[in-house]
Amino acid sequence: MSASSTTDTVAPARGWLPTRIYGRVRALAWANFVGNVVIIATGGAVRLTGSGLGCPTWPTCTPDSLVPTEELSYHSIIEFGNRLMSPVLGLLALALLVLVWRLRTARRDVFVLSWIIMGGILAQALVGGITVWTGLNPFIVGFHYVASLTLVCVTAALLVRLHTEPGPRVRAVPRWYAIATHVTTLVLAVTIVFGVLTTGAGPHSGDAAVGRNGFDAEVLEHVHAWPGYILLALTVVLTVVAWRSSLPTRPWITALLGVELVQIAVGIYQARNGLPELAVGVHMVLAALTAAAMTVVVLRLKAPAAHTAGS
Repeated sequence: MSASSTTDTVAPARGWLPTRIYGRVRALAWANFVGNVVIIATGGAVRLTGSGLGCPTWPTCTPDSLVPTEELSYHSIIEFGNRLMSPVLGLLALALLVLVWRLRTARRDVFVLSWIIMGGILAQALVGGITVWTGLNPFIVGFHYVASLTLVCVTAALLVRLHTEPGPRVRAVPRWYAIATHVTTLVLAVTIVFGVLTTGAGPHSGDAAVGRNGFDAEVLEHVHAWPGYILLALTVVLTVVAWRSSLPTRPWITALLGVELVQIAVGIYQARNGLPELAVGVHMVLAALTAAAMTVVVLRLKAPAAHTAGS
């Protein structure tokens, strides 16, 4: 094939790639966000059904088979189903990266976030393998969850940036409000960390033979709740101020408050009813959605400079 014919073939392919943000890019970004939330749900199902070692090796399911064999139980199907989410997420991330390729200069922020998602998916798959190799070490399992939650936050940030004009950004809220929001974010992080430790000390290990992290689960339940209530109080203050002052964070801080209220209700229910599996799974997913909403609130503290100047 001649050089000219090769160029003729590549040119249309490049022409298919968008040079601006529009529906197809946003739809794929939403698919990445939803996919990373779903894998938290499927990972929770693996843990809560005791299927963590349903496939005892990695990257294959057994030493001799890539997929579950007839000799293995339904635990293997649950674990293998969760593993299949990784290549799905990888393909979604790769498709997004390809789709924004021609935007890498004009929208460097979007391009960099797409790379982070791609790299995060690959790293997360490796962490999943380490989780299996270490026999579901509770600290590795906890890190695995936090990594997944972080990817949810990154995909949420991408969605925000896709709906934001490029260029310099300036603070769009009072300075004290921005500081209070960042403090609230820190409290949320502390709440999530103690939540992970609490789960690691509780009964849902992912496999009946797996040990726990050695902490007192009952004590950690209370320690986990304290920053949770502080988080709620801070969010109420931020929400009231946002509505009274018509701040740009108003819709998302309200959404954050709503998710927190549901999350606290689920947390109280599961603590008083012996940690039922479904409630624990919902609690895990809601924590990720809480972190995603907090991410959006933080990003809404600033607005494009040109828009602010014109307002």
